[in-house]
Order: sequence, then structure tokens, then C-alpha cells
Amino acid sequence: MQPETASILRMCRTPMSVAEIAAVLHLPAGTVKVMLSDLLAARLIITRAPRTTRFPINLFSRRSSMDSVHSDAVGVPAAAAAEPVAAASPTAEPASLPTAVKILIAGHFGVGKTTMVGSVSEIQPLRTEEMLTDAGVGVDDLSGVDDKTTTTVAMDFGRITIRDNLVLYLFGTPGQDRFSFVWDELSVGAVAADELADTRRLNDCFSCIDYFEERATPFIVAVNCFENTTRYSSSEVHSALGLDADVPVLLCDARRRESSKEVLIALLEHVIGRQRQRAGAIGG
Repeated sequence: MQPETASILRMCRTPMSVAEIAAVLHLPAGTVKVMLSDLLAARLIITRAPRTTRFPINLFSRRSSMDSVHSDAVGVPAAAAAEPVAAASPTAEPASLPTAVKILIAGHFGVGKTTMVGSVSEIQPLRTEEMLTDAGVGVDDLSGVDDKTTTTVAMDFGRITIRDNLVLYLFGTPGQDRFSFVWDELSVGAVAADELADTRRLNDCFSCIDYFEERATPFIVAVNCFENTTRYSSSEVHSALGLDADVPVLLCDARRRESSKEVLIALLEHVIGRQRQRAGAIGG
């Protein structure tokens, strides 16, 4: 038995998603799927579909809900992006899966999406960064991020356990226009999105904002405050982007875990507020 296969069996003593297994083993998700298929054929694992939800408003009743988020990886069953969940021992009763809430961390090229997912994830994040090459000259706009040497070509993935029956899955989108087709795949089942912004290239936000508005996906704007850049207030950014009055704008530092947590808290509260308003409108 290959070492990677043995590692998968050990990890699947509690249910784990394909993305999490790939992140831990530093292997492409496609490779992991092939290995899981072999284990499934050998009846060494079982798979089951994730249990997802349309974010009920009673999941978070207090702003301190995120305060209990811990930094160590835990053996919590997981489900993400409609990927099957693998668990060892086909004869055993599968553990009860928690509610999976899918969140997009979106934005244009070089805005800090990979950094935010990495700073707040309780597991080692899955990253698909590749080196920028001469092939991207004239295609990728490096204005304002001249020192950037890598780029996400598929997605970032991280996880935060809120409580035993609730897990947030964070999916970072690629930033270049040539990878825009990936957004349609990643946005399937997403409850809400955090649109990261860079005031040096604020115009790049409009296409992202249009994307979520057209799909009626709740979102907030988080301005990643880079060093040695002009600082603008949240109200100035809100006005410059022409956002609806109820769309929050926050200032953040994607490198800092606490700052990234505050962004996620604000996003969840925004979703809850929208659902309460909708419920009130229906009830009234």
C-alpha cells in the first residue's frame, strides 16, 4: 500500500472532504479522486454526499459566534463544493455530518484572496498557485502589484469550524479574466461572497460586483489595506463603487487572522439581516 493511500485511510477515520484530503497530502484534487476511487472499489472506504443548507437565520444569534473559532485542525466531518465525503470502514454507521456553509473569497488579481484564506483557515489551506511566466505578459495586468510572482490558477480552499454542527468552507477565486469560467463552478451552492478590494485598482471591482448582483448572491466589500498606499474611509469606497445602501464596506488586513475573522462575521451578519428582512416582508 502506498504511503499516500495509508494516510488517506487514517484521515478518513472521520469523514473528510476531497478538498481537505488534497490539502493535507499536497496532491491535486484529481489525483486524490483517483486514489479514493481505488479505495472505494476495494471497499475500504465509503462516500456520501454533503449536507448543505440555505443559511437559516438562527445559525448565528450573537456576534461572538466566531470568537470560539480555534486554530488547530480538528476531526470534524466535512463537505465542500458538492464533493463526496469519504469515511473509512464501510460497515460502520457514518458519522452525522455538520451543516456546510460555502463562502466565496473573491476579487481581482493580486488583491489578497489567497492570503485571507490562509490567515483564517483552521486547516492547512489548499492552494493552486503557479509562477507567473513570460506567457502572461500583455495578458495579466500587474499594475499596482509589480512585485507579484505567483497567481492562483484554480482556487484556494480553507475551513473554519464554528461549532460541532456548523462548518464554513472558504473558496478563493482566481483573479485573472482568463480564469473567469472557474467562478461559475465555484459559485455553485455558495451562500455569500466577500469581495476583496484594493484601492489602487478599485475599478477592477466592478466586474466582480456585477457578477454577484446579477446572481443575487449576498456580498460585502472588504478593502485590503496594503502598506504604503493611500487610505480611504469605508464610506468613500462605498460611494466610489456605487453600492446599494445595505452593502457593508469594511477595512481589513488580510494577513491578520483577527481582521479576516471580522470580515467573515460581518458577511454572516449581512446574510442574516437580508434573510430576516425577507422573512418579515413575507410575514407582513
